[in-house]
Amino acid sequence: MDIENLLTGGNIVLLLLAAFIIICILLGVRIVPQSEKYVVERFGRLRAVLGPGINFIIPFLDRVAHKISILERQLPVMGQDAITSDNVLVQVETSVFYRITEPEKTVYRIRDVDGAISTTVAGIVRSEIGKMELDQVQANRTGLILAIQDQLAAQVDDWGIEVTRAEILDVNLDAATRAAMLQQLNAERARRAQVTEAEGKKRSVELQADAELYAAEQAAKARRVSADAEAYATQVVAVAIAENGLEAAQYQVALKQVEAVNAMSSSSGTNTVVLPANLIESFGDAFKMLKGR
Repeated sequence: MDIENLLTGGNIVLLLLAAFIIICILLGVRIVPQSEKYVVERFGRLRAVLGPGINFIIPFLDRVAHKISILERQLPVMGQDAITSDNVLVQVETSVFYRITEPEKTVYRIRDVDGAISTTVAGIVRSEIGKMELDQVQANRTGLILAIQDQLAAQVDDWGIEVTRAEILDVNLDAATRAAMLQQLNAERARRAQVTEAEGKKRSVELQADAELYAAEQAAKARRVSADAEAYATQVVAVAIAENGLEAAQYQVALKQVEAVNAMSSSSGTNTVVLPANLIESFGDAFKMLKGR
């Protein structure tokens, strides 16, 4: 009976020892998901940061104090009032994306991460917009976004945070400023229309002047060609007169008279033709000269 009791007591001890070993193994092994990091403390002080995969800690001495997600996060849309350098009140809606890269800094240096980032963004937005005029704010959103992202990244670096992206969603104006901008836009459109119309008229005048100049040049060329032909004909007549004497000159005069009479008779709307008295003699002289040749 004593032996049975002893064996029974020994089994209990072994069972307790085995249970203790199993519990130590379970407490000492930590499997960290890919999207998280674990912050381990020993007696209240930072001991280690466990990355994704299987990790081992000392049971009863070490404990996982914080489980930090390293996924990218988006802050709620924030609206900040700011005044531009030309004293216009605007409301800027921003959104910031970030992720935690060093959990040990985030856990022990900042309590409210989202609140701290929101406050920092509001200060940066007011500071940057205060350096710009309203037109620059509307037209240079990319530069403003880069300035916000760079300054925010520098300030949150001590918190173990990486700013991945910053966005300006909208820039809102009050009703009076909107009306003034609309009036200015309409005036600018009217001015551009007038400028376009004036440029069109100017171009039309230039083209018309070019066309008239071209026509004058062509007419001058035609007159020059006609003058050259007339000069050539005169030269030929002069040579003929020099070679054949007075008869050639009389022939040319008679020929011109015949051509003039022919032109008068063939012109439209002519009812009466006036013939010179010596017309028949002119024809006769011309035929005699031709026969003589």
